[in-house]
Amino acid sequence: MAPQQFKLSSLHIKENLLKEPSLMEGKTIAITISNKQEVDTKEIIESLWHLKKKVVVPKCNSVDRSMEFYEINHFNQLENVYMDLLEPNPQCTELVPREHVDCIIVPGIVFDKKGYRIGYGGGYYDRYLAQFKGMRISLAFNIQIRNSVPVEEFDIPVDLIITETDRIDCMKNRREFDL
Repeated sequence: MAPQQFKLSSLHIKENLLKEPSLMEGKTIAITISNKQEVDTKEIIESLWHLKKKVVVPKCNSVDRSMEFYEINHFNQLENVYMDLLEPNPQCTELVPREHVDCIIVPGIVFDKKGYRIGYGGGYYDRYLAQFKGMRISLAFNIQIRNSVPVEEFDIPVDLIITETDRIDCMKNRREFDL
């Protein structure tokens, strides 16, 4: 995707996400810090701060492949970890329990309309989502949506996918496909 198109598409996704009632009703929003060609989340985070939302970002533990979320109020609370990823610095951020998170933005590479996704292969999100009760949303460019993706028994689908042009109700699609 050309840089201008990437920027414009990320902006449209942000605008569509900020219209989403489940996100707007939530107080605590979990979201990743985007990397490379992922939908840009930095502007989304700034908008969430402006809306007085509590923003929490993931810290991964590579030993047991677990993940916890810490509240950030500034981007300077992040540290560069392996593979050039930005994560919260636990020395200057506060751990937020899973039950306090209202909505989680789940990253991925490719998605289907039932909410299944191919992630980055670590299983961190599927482990976290197995015990998560809030709204699960993914952000994707239209070119990342496919008719189907491989699904394994431990994969946890998202409830909603927001693209630059669509709002894909994955829960509805799973009900329709399962009939």
